[in-house]
Formats: sequence, C-alpha cells, structure tokens
Amino acid sequence: MRLAIVCYPTFGGSGVVASELAMALADRDHEVHVISSDTPFRLDRWRKNLIVHTVTVSDYPLFRYPPYTLNLTNKLIEVVREHHIEVIHSHYAIPHAQAAWMAREVLRADGIDIRLACTLHGTDITLVGRDPAFHALTRFAIEHQDLITLPSAWLAAETAEHFGVAAERLEVITNFVDLERFQVKRYCAARRQLAPAGTAIITHASNFRPVKRVEEVVGAFAILRQRQPAVLLLVGDGPDLAKAEQQARHLGVRDDLRILGQQERIEEVLQASDLFLLPSRAESFGLAALEAMACGCPVLGYRAGGLPEVVEDGVSGILCEEGSQSCLGTLAADLLQDRPRYDAMRVAARARAEKFATAPIIDQYEQALQRLLPRVASAG
Repeated sequence: MRLAIVCYPTFGGSGVVASELAMALADRDHEVHVISSDTPFRLDRWRKNLIVHTVTVSDYPLFRYPPYTLNLTNKLIEVVREHHIEVIHSHYAIPHAQAAWMAREVLRADGIDIRLACTLHGTDITLVGRDPAFHALTRFAIEHQDLITLPSAWLAAETAEHFGVAAERLEVITNFVDLERFQVKRYCAARRQLAPAGTAIITHASNFRPVKRVEEVVGAFAILRQRQPAVLLLVGDGPDLAKAEQQARHLGVRDDLRILGQQERIEEVLQASDLFLLPSRAESFGLAALEAMACGCPVLGYRAGGLPEVVEDGVSGILCEEGSQSCLGTLAADLLQDRPRYDAMRVAARARAEKFATAPIIDQYEQALQRLLPRVASAG
C-alpha cells in the first residue's frame, strides 16, 4: 500500500497517533509519506520507506494570511503524482480532510483516482467543527471521505449527532500505546530529580487549552497539598498555562509547581509520577491518560467524553462528575494515603493499558485502509 498521512507536527494526540501509525505501517513494508508543516515530533526513528514532506507556505504580499490549506493541497497533488499514492489518510478534519478532497478533485481531472480516509480526533468535532464559521465545511469534508475512523464510541456518537453522518459509516479504532516505550519504572532517576523523597508527584500534560480545564487541575492539587507534601508537574504549553501559574500563586501553591514545557521523552516524567490529573471537558479518548497508565500511573479525571472508555472507574483510576475539583483533590489525597488500594490501582492501570497494545490496533487500521483498495491490488 502506498499511503500519504497528513497531520499536525505539534505536541498533541492527533499528531502522536498519526506519527506512530506512520512508523508502524512503514515497519510492515508499506510505503508511507507523511505530509505536514514540519517534521512531527514523534517521528524519531528513521525508516527506509517512510518519507516526510514539509509544506512550504507562500509569502506573497497579496495574501494577508498565509494560505496553508492551498499550499497543503498542492503538496498533496505533487506527492500523489510523483509517488503513485493510493490513499490519503487525513488526521483532523480541517484543514487536512478538506485539502485531501480538493487534491482528489484536481487529480481526477487528470484521470488519477485516489481513496480518502480521515481519522477524527476530538476538537475537530467538538470545538472547531461546531463553530458556525467551519461547520458546513467540516461536514462536507467528512461526508466525502471513503473511510472515517474515530478513537471512541463517544466521539462517533457526537459526530453522528452534530454532523448528520450515518452511524454505520463511522468506524471506532481506539488509540494505542507503545508498551515498550511506556513502561513501569517506579524509582527512576527523573523521580529523584523532580521531588525530594516522601513528596508525591502529581502530573498534568496537555496543550493547555480551555477544554483541558487546567484551573481545575490546580484547584484539585491545592486541596491535595493541604494534606501532604506534593508537587504538580505541568507538561506542555498553551494559552492557559499562564493562567494556571497565576491561580497557583493565588492558592498559595506556586512553589510546588514545576513547569516543564514540551517534553519529547514524556515517558520519563510519567514513570516518575504518582497520579495523573485529566479533568477535561470533553476528552475524545485520553491518549495522555493511556500513556500514564502504561507507566503504572493511575488517572483521575471527569466522567466525560471518551475517558470512561479508557479509565475503569475505581479500578485503574478514579472518575468524578464534571466540575468536581474539590472531589478530585479529596479523592486523590485519599488514594495516596491508602497504600494497598493505591498499589493495586497502579497494577490495574498497567493491565488496562495493555488492552491498547500497538499491534492489534495497527491491524485494524491496516485492514480498514486496505479495504479501500481494489480487490486485485489488495490480493497482490
């Protein structure tokens, strides 16, 4: 199979999944071309049949804003023609799926027909897609895909309801985790560097957008901190990071904050962590939560979005009702002080993560993508 994967290069779930999928399919001898505005950060291992194409953005005085979607469309056309691509797999609806459709229309005029697949990741449906400025375009782009996948049944239901896509067209393929990379290493070097002995390490990693509710992370931590020594690690970057720091100062826990920024080797941070907080408004799946669980770190969050499909409440983590930061902080403190229950939850977190091992889920992606090809091509 000759495949083009279109994704964002930045830290975030969609880019991580797209990059890991690209590498896994390349390892299975498929020819994979990754197309993005820059090299995705998770593409950290060279493969002979994986090629990265970066999109050059026009800097023409007539354009007030760089026309990235048009430049992306043109790059797709070039790559398809030169490398005889069979399938364009877009990650995130706008602009990727829309650019893929435009590229196909241009190519059809030259007698070249390709298949389109799109994986929806969350905010392209719950936030961007529902904005009136993008809703009609998002719906059009989704409807014109030959394959639509989503990481959770919750996101599939949201897509069907808000965009009128027939439920039978939506295929749930969950996110996955590299269980070799994300391992349990309780007393690693990072732990000794991040906090003194006897201090609990609480972690939150995200893009710090409003949907992540970072203010409730800090609020829950402040409640926990009243009961025991602890530090809060904030991993990532985004518009609400400064707000989190300000709130921590207001609550008197700024000295217990560790702002780590973007971390390419996030597994080292997760292995050092005691708990992972993720009180998102609408987490479509919770890839960061899954990676934490693979490191034996229980997750505490809200019973919202697709997170309950990943975290087993009371077994591999704890889920509260939305907006219950006081509940979240109290339950976190209670869990850390109940060592038998906490130790059992660490084991259960790893066991749950093992249900999302890479190979079987890549099998699902591979089979779904190959179904798009003519029968003769797939058999050959």
